[in-house]
Amino acid sequence: MTSDPAPPARNSAPSARPATVPLTKEPEEPREPTQPGPPEHDAPPPNLTAGEPDRGHRTYRPWSARRLPAALVASLILVAAGAALIDVVAVRAGRPAAAWRRHLADELATRPMNDVWMLTGAAVAAAVGVWLIVLALTPGLRHWLPLRSPAPGLRASLDRDGAADLIRDAAMRVPGVSRARVRVRRHRVKARADVRFREPRQVKDDLTAVLDDERDQLALARPPRIVVRVRRRAD
Repeated sequence: MTSDPAPPARNSAPSARPATVPLTKEPEEPREPTQPGPPEHDAPPPNLTAGEPDRGHRTYRPWSARRLPAALVASLILVAAGAALIDVVAVRAGRPAAAWRRHLADELATRPMNDVWMLTGAAVAAAVGVWLIVLALTPGLRHWLPLRSPAPGLRASLDRDGAADLIRDAAMRVPGVSRARVRVRRHRVKARADVRFREPRQVKDDLTAVLDDERDQLALARPPRIVVRVRRRAD
């Protein structure tokens, strides 16, 4: 007979091997037997780095909050409405109307419709109205480029400057390029490179291929067109 091993002391050092927790599955209710079918396979994740656009759903540019225009318009309306309300309350209390309101009422009543100031005021009001309508109907944030996403509720964007830095780093890895300047727009990427050695035509072909691949790696929802220009620098 062998004695049972003594229990480990409480202050003993823990084992270096982590403890494993067994995975258990709750018993399911019995189901009726079904016809055997083909084995199910998990769907592969969508390829977000491919050059083709995402066909599952469309990705839009993020919508701007328009905080500054809204604050300016709200402040102007608040000041004008507050001044008019205070003057109306003063008139109701038995005091004479303010001089600015009497002057404004006289000017609006006496000036003809074809007066220069009347036309200027109408043009300014129409321009402000058109500006507010454009702000309300356009998303803004033109400096951000939307990215493709695997789910409709998931949105991501990339800053143009960040995209330009990534493309510029890829351009500098091309043999023969000593300097590169990249500008990213919504529909076009302009890249200009200085060539120290090698033939400019070969450098342009390699640079175009590298930049096309880098653009596809960014996974943009609307990939812009790559425009490459090279020039030889002898100094």
